[in-house]
Amino acid sequence: MKSKKEAKGKGLLSQIESPCQVRLLSQEQLLELAQEIRERIIEVVSKNGGHLAPNLGVVELSIALHYVFDAAHDRIIWDVGHQAYAHKLLTGRQSQFDTLRQFGGISGFPKRNESRYDAFNTGHSGTSISAALGMTVAQNLKHSNARAIAVIGDGSMTGGMAFEAMNHAGDLAKNLIIVLNDNEMSISPNVGALSSYLSRKLSGKTLMYVKRETENFLKSMHGVGSNLLQVLRRSVDSLISFFTPGMLFQALEIHYIGPINGHRIDKVIDALQTAREVDGPVLIHVLTRKGLGYEPAEKDPTSFHGVGPFDPSTGKGSNGGGRISYTKVFGMAMKKLADADPKIVGITAAMLQGTGLDCFAEKYPDRFFDVGIAEQHAVTFAAGLAAEGFKPVVAVYSTFLQRAYDQVLHDVCLQNLPVTFAMDRGGVVGEDGPTHHGLFDMSFLRCIPNMVLMAPKDENELQHMLKTAIDHNGPAAVRYPRGNGIGVKLDQELQVLPIGKGEVVREGKDVLIVAIGSTVQSAIEASEKLEQDGISAAVINARFVKPLDSELILSWGRKTGMVITVEENALQGGFGSAVLEAFQEEGFVPKSFIRLGVTDEFVPHGEQALLRNLCGIDSEAIEKAAQRMIESRHGKVLHAIGQTGRR
Repeated sequence: MKSKKEAKGKGLLSQIESPCQVRLLSQEQLLELAQEIRERIIEVVSKNGGHLAPNLGVVELSIALHYVFDAAHDRIIWDVGHQAYAHKLLTGRQSQFDTLRQFGGISGFPKRNESRYDAFNTGHSGTSISAALGMTVAQNLKHSNARAIAVIGDGSMTGGMAFEAMNHAGDLAKNLIIVLNDNEMSISPNVGALSSYLSRKLSGKTLMYVKRETENFLKSMHGVGSNLLQVLRRSVDSLISFFTPGMLFQALEIHYIGPINGHRIDKVIDALQTAREVDGPVLIHVLTRKGLGYEPAEKDPTSFHGVGPFDPSTGKGSNGGGRISYTKVFGMAMKKLADADPKIVGITAAMLQGTGLDCFAEKYPDRFFDVGIAEQHAVTFAAGLAAEGFKPVVAVYSTFLQRAYDQVLHDVCLQNLPVTFAMDRGGVVGEDGPTHHGLFDMSFLRCIPNMVLMAPKDENELQHMLKTAIDHNGPAAVRYPRGNGIGVKLDQELQVLPIGKGEVVREGKDVLIVAIGSTVQSAIEASEKLEQDGISAAVINARFVKPLDSELILSWGRKTGMVITVEENALQGGFGSAVLEAFQEEGFVPKSFIRLGVTDEFVPHGEQALLRNLCGIDSEAIEKAAQRMIESRHGKVLHAIGQTGRR
């Protein structure tokens, strides 16, 4: 590392090879470094896509953390982790930063196997305090003085897990540091009483002034004893706490520092250094601004929370080829159905725009509820509505429904309540990677009694399935993929599909391909290619994972004797397993059976088409599986073929 004098003005970021070098910089140089980091993040995210606004908002905080703490010794845990780009740049990954979120490149989230400076894998919100507390206790047991620092957003604080962890931290009284990054947003603007409470902001300078002047007044009162003075001082502290968020944390036996300006590096450094010396758990309340330093993101932090490639000079991205997204179709269908049925209610967990419910919320604000990042509450809240005769629709990403599994099972399905789960991002989601892929929902939902589970072959079928689910007098889930539809025309009149009935989309005599959801189109394409090679492949759009159309699949399985199932889901307990179970129950043993799906490993990050090819579930993989089947007519049953990580 060059000296401060030599480094000045020559590109500081390019000289940072490890975070310890940050501590060699002057306050002035730290400001220069912040500017360079912002420019680098904008440059790369404009090409690769990613989480722009969250990362621009924590640049100074990231620098301050590495200035005060030794990340090779201490533990910095980023809640959710989508705001860790500056951290990555400061921890030896700037030469790889161009590969951000690309297949084979660095992840958009912290990963322990990527860097020793990534203390904990994150991707879902609300986990950082629990992890940091566990690490703090572990360091104590090892007689180490290493500190654990949890960096958590105000949006994540709406989740119950964060409060469970703080309650435990206050009881243990260990030296845990919590940095509350308060930008008044998660993805959509934060909602709820907690957010309003955290928004009571007074500068530290004002608070100190009030406290000092009050104490001076008390001291000037002759005859006030020392014990009474202490009581009055505590009363002043309580009064000040009433006007700031500190009272909440102090009630949990957590020391409170703040609020402070999170873009003043000097102030953040001072606060972190103070927290490092506090005995017991401490929370630093830092106020930041999402998207700071890039005007389009500052003006519209919601749209720039997570973006695809865009023109950095204008902030505008591509239009997706003009095809409408599944998310948009869901939102339009919700609004149309709600026009005719006043009992339909929309619920989301801090994902208003992300789930496509914005148009519904605008027209029916009294029937829309954003519960914050609290998926467990969202599901049981929906169950309560359903118990009183309403038709709640919980719009949630597949990966986030995992957080509310017990509520789905215990509060909805056990009571057989008519709650609809609209599961966006089913299957591989792309560059966000394994924490966000929705590859397990078919497996973990189909085993629950009373659940109806379906997946559309295209965007038009999605809107019919939504009506089918809402009209069904019991729990129902519709899972659909991330991204644009295939471009089919949308029917104006929505129809109820017969529960548990699939459809034959192509007839054939040699091989049967049974596909579900996003894989149906790939199966059709494979069937068309096989036909050119003289292989006649029938294709069934199963529509329903549960109840399965066993009669239809069995009848065509017996005709061909050779069956391939395709799913964008884990093979264990998934759709293909359901077909095998149906065959076994009927005593039918096909000549050959292949399940195509995701094998027993987590899928990395990368572009969706590439990942589907890697997993062996695209049209090419289906075609090759059918060809292999025809070539080996000897009748051997193949249990599963998946290609994840092996191609």
